Amino acid sequence: MVGQSYNYQYEKQRVFFMIDSKSFYASVESVDLGLNPLRSILVVMSEQANTNGGLVLAASPMAKKNLGASNIMRQRDLPRDKKLIIVHPRMNLYIQENLRINSIYREYTTEEKLLAYSIDESLLDVTDTWDFFGDSPEIVARKIQERVRKETGIYLTVGIGDSPVLAKIALDIEAKHAPNLMGVWHYADVPKKLWPITQLNDIWSIGKRTALKLNNMGVNSMYDLAHQDPYIFRAKMGIVGEQFYALSWGIDRSDLTEVIVPKSKSYSNSQVLPRDYHKREEIEIVIREMVDQVASRIRFHQKQATIVSLFIGHSYAESEKQSSHGFRKQLRIDATNDTRKLMEIMIQLFEQNWHGEVIRHIGIDYSGLIDAMGIQLDLFRQPEQQINTNKIDQVVDELRQRFGTTAIMRAMSKLEGGTAIDRANLVGGHDGGNSYE
Repeated sequence: MVGQSYNYQYEKQRVFFMIDSKSFYASVESVDLGLNPLRSILVVMSEQANTNGGLVLAASPMAKKNLGASNIMRQRDLPRDKKLIIVHPRMNLYIQENLRINSIYREYTTEEKLLAYSIDESLLDVTDTWDFFGDSPEIVARKIQERVRKETGIYLTVGIGDSPVLAKIALDIEAKHAPNLMGVWHYADVPKKLWPITQLNDIWSIGKRTALKLNNMGVNSMYDLAHQDPYIFRAKMGIVGEQFYALSWGIDRSDLTEVIVPKSKSYSNSQVLPRDYHKREEIEIVIREMVDQVASRIRFHQKQATIVSLFIGHSYAESEKQSSHGFRKQLRIDATNDTRKLMEIMIQLFEQNWHGEVIRHIGIDYSGLIDAMGIQLDLFRQPEQQINTNKIDQVVDELRQRFGTTAIMRAMSKLEGGTAIDRANLVGGHDGGNSYE
């Protein structure tokens, strides 16, 4: 009921830690150089051989404070400073350190109650275990901070909450700015800590567009959101309205032990190109390479796609010129996992919608998946040819699964513009680098 307080007695008494490895990539690199992660002036920058330069993937706290460096900033926009250290990403090292840190977390909760939320954030349900390690959750969180700092050199920020979402908001709003890098939010704190927030997109799960939409509905603070009529609000915004209403009261009944099976699945691939592409033949080579890679994944899972989607992103200069970031087109197709057929479809989709713009980003997606029950023969192609093509796909898949993706490559990848060979050794789209040398 509008105007009434939510009765938290119906919520389980739980304790969650949302833990963030502070400026993770930059911190790992700082530690490897023998520097204090909180005092070093360092950025991790992707390698991009072009006029725009690389992209900042991570910046140390002092690089952010002194130079205004931020993630996704281009090299061209980064202030020049003789104290600034620029390093290239080493994704294998970051994964290795993430595993080390999460192995420490596992000593404070059970395996099924630890969720590696991202490479630098983890959610721990310590409801049933925290009191084995200290007199309060805050003391236990401090012990975890000190252990990770001692064993890895990484500083941790910790949000503590009565629900997963309160722990996440405590991390983002309070812990990241607190001297002790810790924030504690209980249900009782919601009115004084959460409701006064007027910058709605500061809250996890509320983006800028959604915040603007809420503002246009007269919702200008979390207090306003919490005091909507939940039934009318859901009628206006659908299920997301109900979720936002629960968020405004700090309610989140997620169970980390519950296994979630997605209702629909898709397979996709995207990449930021190593330079600006403007030649049709070079762009089409990359699209074909990506189709080849994702089609192999579909066959591995014994699926066929009935929907394909293509995203083409303009370069920085082209976006300014066109006042558009690019286009995304989707097409429903007859079920298939045939690489050649999928290439033809995706190239046709590209040629119908591309008008010579300079591009920098390509993404493809296959969805509407069904079980692969056999070959869907095309009446306009010879059956023998289709069967042979399917056999070739299977042989290529088997060779790549046994000997790696570069064991057998299509000749087009050797042509100007091809990226598959260079990308084969990347991890998460970036240089895997070396571990400790």
